[in-house]
Amino acid sequence: MRSLPGNHMASSETIRILNIQRMSTEDGPGLRTTVFFKGCPLRCEWCHNPESLSYSLEKEWIETSCIRCLICLKHCPEGALSLVDGQIIINRNLCSQCRKCVVNCPTEAMKALGVDKDVDWLFQDLIKDKAYFGTSGGVTFSGGEALIQAKAAAVLAEKLKSAGIKVAIDTCGHVPYHHFEMLLPHVEMFLYDLKLIDSKQHEALTKEPNQLILDNLIRLNQAKKTIWIRTPIIPGATDNETNITGIASFIKENQICFERWELCAFNNLGKDKYRRLGIPWRYDEAKLMEKKTMEQLTMAARKVFGDEERRIIWTGATRLEEN
Repeated sequence: MRSLPGNHMASSETIRILNIQRMSTEDGPGLRTTVFFKGCPLRCEWCHNPESLSYSLEKEWIETSCIRCLICLKHCPEGALSLVDGQIIINRNLCSQCRKCVVNCPTEAMKALGVDKDVDWLFQDLIKDKAYFGTSGGVTFSGGEALIQAKAAAVLAEKLKSAGIKVAIDTCGHVPYHHFEMLLPHVEMFLYDLKLIDSKQHEALTKEPNQLILDNLIRLNQAKKTIWIRTPIIPGATDNETNITGIASFIKENQICFERWELCAFNNLGKDKYRRLGIPWRYDEAKLMEKKTMEQLTMAARKVFGDEERRIIWTGATRLEEN
């Protein structure tokens, strides 16, 4: 029987995380170690990390790792697991998250989603990577949304800063501003999402309006921290010039001092995650963005600031061109 990840003596400050990803080059400058926090205030229809949305502990079944030994069924006290046509079905209404199935699975086909980690434990784990960060790298708090756990995140960020490690926050911005204020003394930069400039569209596609997000960015700009803007380019949602030029105009009119603005091409890597969680996904059959569309949107954003504006770029994989 294997031990459950995260079983340790907790101090007064713990953080609920999904996982820690090392050697990342996509979560800020340089080489970075990214801590994925669990829980998010938004419900973006295109989210490719559905396991990060709920703050609650969850689990999933990995079909390719399963040998159908049915040990998980024998250890489930609630009878929340069943075998149907070769598939392990999780009745999430019955599951109490005791995680006995996870602990006893011999092939790790039952996977825990979310674990509470002590801040001191996290610090000791993250500081191991310091030698790889160089002058530009560091640790990024991502998610989910790190700022919904701002108090504990601030304790961890303070420890990392004291050890000479630069901290970045990847945020959707939809939290009370005092959550930002708890982190400001300890954080070098923010990766700030601006998804949709139209508040009604934003609410329709994320379940929340965007006014708090815009207001927070204006206030954050006054803190003189490094800011990278990120806009996901989602087919049929955010991928139009009206949206992109609207965001650009907001940035320009409010004199937001950004070091970089990334237009991030939609990816469909979340498809299997939704299936394992038993959640239908609107974008299950959506194709990757076309390269020419990404280039057109990038140029549209640049024109608002001037054609030579090179801080605005697009990132991500695009659809293969057909001959």
